[in-house]
Amino acid sequence: MAALRWLQAGESVILYGPVGVGKTHIAQALGHLTIRHGGDVRFTKTSRLLADLAGGHADRTWQRRLAEFARPAVLVLDDFGMRELTIQQADDLYELITERSGKRLILTSNRSPVDWYPLFPNPVVAESLLDRGEWCRPAPDARPAVRGQLFRGRRGCRHAR
Repeated sequence: MAALRWLQAGESVILYGPVGVGKTHIAQALGHLTIRHGGDVRFTKTSRLLADLAGGHADRTWQRRLAEFARPAVLVLDDFGMRELTIQQADDLYELITERSGKRLILTSNRSPVDWYPLFPNPVVAESLLDRGEWCRPAPDARPAVRGQLFRGRRGCRHAR
């Protein structure tokens, strides 16, 4: 994945696996490499993105905020699928993915993509969003999940052996 073939092939990346195996670290490294090769990248926690878009509904800046998240060539959404979505959050995600058509996503999640469907309140929105082959296909050189030793202890970081 470090060769960025996924980016050149127009693919997105989904990194999923248990807590502490380095999904966020890998996503940040891929984003950094993309920037070093001239790409535009934005990193955010999925919960912060949804909160930001919700604020846009409140102050009538939603369209501007959506455009800011839709703009970069690569959007990294960390901790995707952590909790059930409200109807508004699911609709906002749908609008974002639709607006970003043709652009890449890097998603990190503790859940397998097949476990994301129940998190959406409307099965039609879930099906429409998650079955979009253009962003949910695994990268040609990607593995289906991140596996490995836990790199963080319960009280912060510890050195890997």
